[in-house]
Amino acid sequence: MEGDDFTPEGGKLPELKLDARQAQGFISFFKKLPQDPRAVRLFDRRDYYTAHGENATFIARTYYHTMSALRQLGSSSDGISSASVSKAMFETIARNILLERTDRTLELYEGSGSSWRLTKSGTPGNIGSFEDILFANNDMQDSPVIVALFPVFRESQLYVGLSFLDMTNRKLGLAEFPEDSRFTNVESALVALGCKECLIPADCEKSIDLDPLQNAIRNCNVLLTERKKADFKSRDLAQDLGRIIRGSVEPVSDLLSQFDYAVVALGALLSYAELLADDTNYGNYTIEKYNLNCYMRLDSAAVRALNIAEGKTDMNKNFSLFGLMNRTCTVGMGKRLLNRWLKQPLLDVNEINNRLDMVQAIVENPELRQGLRQQLKRISDIDRLTHSLRKKSANLQPVVKLYQSCSRVSYIKGILQQYNGQFSTLIRTKFLDPLEAWMTENRFGRFASLVETAIDLDQLDNGEYRISPLYSSDLAVLKDELSVVEDHINNLHMHTASDLDLSVDKHLKLEKGPFGHVFRISKKEEQKVRKKLTSNYIIIETRKDGVKFTSPKLKKLGDQYQALFSEYTSCQKKVVDDVVNVSGTFSEVFENFAVVLSELDVLQSFADLATSCPVPYVRPDITASDEGDIILQSSRHPCLEAQDSVNFIPNDCTLVRGKSWFQIITGPNMGGKSTFIRQVGVNVLMAQVGSFVPCDQASISVRDCIFARVGAGELRGVSTFMQEMLETASILKGATDKSLIIIDELGRGTSTYDGFGLAWAICEHLVEVTRAPTLFATHFHELTALAHRNDDEHLHVSDVGISNYHVGAHIDPSSRKLTMLYKVEPGACDQSFGIHVAEFANFPEAVVALAKSKAAELEDFSTTPTFSEDSKDEVGSKRKRVFSPDDVTRGAARARLFLDEMAALPIHEMDGSKTMEIASKLKADLLKDAADNPWLQQFL
Repeated sequence: MEGDDFTPEGGKLPELKLDARQAQGFISFFKKLPQDPRAVRLFDRRDYYTAHGENATFIARTYYHTMSALRQLGSSSDGISSASVSKAMFETIARNILLERTDRTLELYEGSGSSWRLTKSGTPGNIGSFEDILFANNDMQDSPVIVALFPVFRESQLYVGLSFLDMTNRKLGLAEFPEDSRFTNVESALVALGCKECLIPADCEKSIDLDPLQNAIRNCNVLLTERKKADFKSRDLAQDLGRIIRGSVEPVSDLLSQFDYAVVALGALLSYAELLADDTNYGNYTIEKYNLNCYMRLDSAAVRALNIAEGKTDMNKNFSLFGLMNRTCTVGMGKRLLNRWLKQPLLDVNEINNRLDMVQAIVENPELRQGLRQQLKRISDIDRLTHSLRKKSANLQPVVKLYQSCSRVSYIKGILQQYNGQFSTLIRTKFLDPLEAWMTENRFGRFASLVETAIDLDQLDNGEYRISPLYSSDLAVLKDELSVVEDHINNLHMHTASDLDLSVDKHLKLEKGPFGHVFRISKKEEQKVRKKLTSNYIIIETRKDGVKFTSPKLKKLGDQYQALFSEYTSCQKKVVDDVVNVSGTFSEVFENFAVVLSELDVLQSFADLATSCPVPYVRPDITASDEGDIILQSSRHPCLEAQDSVNFIPNDCTLVRGKSWFQIITGPNMGGKSTFIRQVGVNVLMAQVGSFVPCDQASISVRDCIFARVGAGELRGVSTFMQEMLETASILKGATDKSLIIIDELGRGTSTYDGFGLAWAICEHLVEVTRAPTLFATHFHELTALAHRNDDEHLHVSDVGISNYHVGAHIDPSSRKLTMLYKVEPGACDQSFGIHVAEFANFPEAVVALAKSKAAELEDFSTTPTFSEDSKDEVGSKRKRVFSPDDVTRGAARARLFLDEMAALPIHEMDGSKTMEIASKLKADLLKDAADNPWLQQFL
């Protein structure tokens, strides 16, 4: 290895030292590895790791941020670049690749010379091999899920078979559904399931365009893995599942018979995850039918727009809804459940109200809230502990932590029993009855008895997990022998102290370490006893912290102790395996217990958030999707109001059927339009999750989907405008009258005329066809004319209702300075504040002046003036319109009626004179109606 030492963050990189023969052997092995551009391969060198070839370059560039971390291994002709990785950096790389990125996999090799073997491999969807490294010091906040998809065309309709695997919760699922050309249902399913990796067949039917499917997968930040089509097969599937599914095989066969394509996807999933190769999976999985219609649908655009998930660059956990609501979740399983709930808002009114009832009970009872929080803080991550029990390398630590967690059952039960409010029946049914059943059946008692009998709990204070010597006669004998030797060693310790005239422990210390039992004294004391030390004792080493030495007697006793201890450890290992195996038989009880505790954890977190904010949250009134309105009084954005030094200004939202179901929101940039429409979406989502909402009062009609077209997306290889159109197309095709639509500044990515035309047409479609509650924030003030069409019988919009709202801003008459008011008020805004916002952002004065001049020139350049000729107001101020919005609306409706009547004439069945007669009459009627409409007259 050549080159200067590299010291990232002040630490020197470990150096790979191989002689020429060793280097050549390793290079020969490395070059024979199969090519995989996604795989990052690391080689365990015991005290550190190395990466080679392109992987070394990737690590140097991505993690060390300098190419000077690279070294050359071997001769220049056939050598390879290498990079050393410390154990701390290895953990950083593993977390980044498996938990944050979605374009890499990780492989770990062990061995030496030219003989190496793959010992661990992981992907974002399958992190099992690396769990101990990833979560040694961090909570597992999400359950990685792998999904397999099998698209197929049948009878001119695209269908998708879907299966998923959650290895953390040991769960499999199946779903099958018709799909559109953009795979919107797939995208919603990937979001709801929390998918990290997706398998698709490499060669589908030629009639299926895989590009939209791949885009949908990448939109969700999911690793895409292509598998051979031969892997997608259902042969022997029932038999294979019978080995890993808990319970009898008959229900499994019945479930599989309900699907045609999902079973094919499941076959590929079982093969890829190699579940059958690990016998610890046998009898430990569950399988279910997954129904997409049980939860509110969210696509990746909605997740981004509503800031549901934590972002990689979030400096503050309150930037995301998960980060905000997660702040008092105490255990990893609660955090994972919260993550799942936020992506699976409920549709059933009764289920939503059940959650809200529980939150209200905890909100209204501080003792209940504080008691639960105190007890839940002492609970470990039961899901992961149960999972670790099934590993062949399991030890006593998870057994003890499960015992300590289960000891909290009686306390939690007592806290819940003290509640006697209006929701006591729900609390008893949901939580108390299951806890009491487990205690009555003495399941926890039997497990506790096992632990208390088998494990030496007194040693826990020393951080040791030992089998109690009373549990095994062989261990008891060995323990007695060890105690005898320990007594001899302690006696020798005192005799040596007397011989050297030193106090025991204070000056002469007895230690166990790499050299076995040794004595240690300080260098100062060594000077006093040096003569006797060198003549009667054996000095082992001299360091800054003192001198270590031994004696023939101590060495003999130490060897005896080590031999007995090794025998004790070997004997204990057999007993440990037995205790772990017996503890594993309680896994189903632990898993059920985890379900109860994780739900309690999330609900108490909701209650804590609702009561700890500067302005408390309120319980929303929930109505069915075909009933009620969406009314939020003094609503706030929960993430923004939680930021430091933010004085959030609340706003009302009144989406009322037949009056203001479709709202057009205008106003200056930076005035709060985007924040307002997002906070409405966030409030609706929080309510359907079962949380209180940041309002003074709220009434919410359940929505089946939230569609969001807010901000620029991240679709690769697609322009901003094209992605804007693709997202809008998804809304137009997928939204129903039971959805909620929020659209911000549609049409910015193209010319003003095209953008306005598209915005107008999209608004008309949403009003006339979709008929969903919509918040449409726009810079096209002309769109406000749509509100004057509420009484137009031809458009049938009376049961929808179009209304205008604007965000307020004030221009000081003397200074011409702009002040944002951040209040959403009824009525349209017919001002353009663009140049004022530039001033607000401290643009140079010369640039602002030129902008005003050019804007004035462009506004005057029109063949058909829209504004009065004598307007002398500045750019950005109000300008009188020649045509009133009422003229435009009535005129457009009358012109459309004329065209429809002309198009409906059965010309091929009429003679020429009759046709001219009817056409002349229609034109005369049109001219008559246009007499009092200047806008319509200009076209006649």
